[in-house]
Amino acid sequence: MSEIYIPEGSKFVGKTIAGTQLDEHDINVLTLYRGSKIIPNPRHDRVLEPNDKLLCFGKLEAMRGMIPAKTRRRRQPDIGNLPDDATTAASVETVE
Repeated sequence: MSEIYIPEGSKFVGKTIAGTQLDEHDINVLTLYRGSKIIPNPRHDRVLEPNDKLLCFGKLEAMRGMIPAKTRRRRQPDIGNLPDDATTAASVETVE
């Protein structure tokens, strides 16, 4: 399962769910998120709008291929520095 985000300017904007031909890639649209609305099992004739999100079920590789490379984000952890007074594992003596 994965979400497909439809950004402004996407080739899917203005197309129906059937018109996206997701089903030809064995991708089923389970839910459409539009703003604060949740539309389960959306009809195939529903027209997609900018900023829609589609919760889809299908092959992950097929879904990745539907997302333009520039909109993909890699998750990167936010790494910070330890405070100066933090102790390290090497400086802690173990008592046996």
